[in-house]
Amino acid sequence: MSALTGLLYAVLVAYLAGWYLDKWTGNFSLLLFLMSVVTFFYWVAERWHFLPRRQAAASELLRQDQERRAKLEAQGIKVDNQDVQAAQQAVLRQPWWLDWTAGLFPVILLVFGLRSFLFEPFKIPSGSMVPTLLVGDLILVNKFHYGIRLPVLNKKIIENHPVQRGDVMVFRYPEDPRMDYIKRVVGVPGDEVAWRNQRLFVNGQEVPTEAQGPYFDQDSLRERPLYKEKLGAVEHQMLVDRMQPLRFYMDSARGPFPHADQCSYTIEGVSCKVPAGHYFMLGDNRDNSRDSRFWGFVPDENIVGKAVVIWMNFSDPKRIGRFH
Repeated sequence: MSALTGLLYAVLVAYLAGWYLDKWTGNFSLLLFLMSVVTFFYWVAERWHFLPRRQAAASELLRQDQERRAKLEAQGIKVDNQDVQAAQQAVLRQPWWLDWTAGLFPVILLVFGLRSFLFEPFKIPSGSMVPTLLVGDLILVNKFHYGIRLPVLNKKIIENHPVQRGDVMVFRYPEDPRMDYIKRVVGVPGDEVAWRNQRLFVNGQEVPTEAQGPYFDQDSLRERPLYKEKLGAVEHQMLVDRMQPLRFYMDSARGPFPHADQCSYTIEGVSCKVPAGHYFMLGDNRDNSRDSRFWGFVPDENIVGKAVVIWMNFSDPKRIGRFH
């Protein structure tokens, strides 16, 4: 069993190393699930097989010591009071391969449960959500806000709150579901969403915006126009340069995607009718976000959860807290 455990740990280290070196894309949910299953079998084996064997061996050791003492005392031989407790403790001690498998099962199960059904940490990898979220922000994603989903399969089994315009949502990237993306919901099923001449329209009405002055963009090291935008009940800030020419979507970067027939592209921009069970997403950094304008809609089964709080930014701890 120790050799098998060593092999399993070697496979785990190789998988994590390849993931870290970008040799492949890892699936942390699947990894936690497999680790929970494997350590559970070790935990069961320890409780019902290995521990009883060690306890029986310790009891036998005590019985043999008592028997030896009795024989020596019957012969009139004085026996020193030798302590067998140390020997029993050595027999009862878990071997390393059980300590690092069965012993870790409760911890791994707790992490798997919290991450699957309650909250999942997520690191902002790009500037597509500036100024709402900055590169390096560590956020928590509420996994149950939109409903309870089965781990790994991501199949919803219990409904909760519906997705609302203005929500900041984490989802599996439609072009590569192994990757998680984060954007803002601007269109729900049935909406007609248009991005024309650097302005957002929902169901024929332009979404209200208010100029907020310049914003110094750390990525481009220049000032950019900052606006306050109101999507439904949500007010948030976003960046867009309405004076720059449209650098837009009639290029090779926009490939075919499911329900592409619901979108039309012109020199002014793009207009889409959001199909049932899908959502239209935009980054708050409108000139520097690859989003639904390029790759289409996010299906409901790709939803991971709602972003709710910044729990840490090591470069700027003042950013900790809730965001709009």
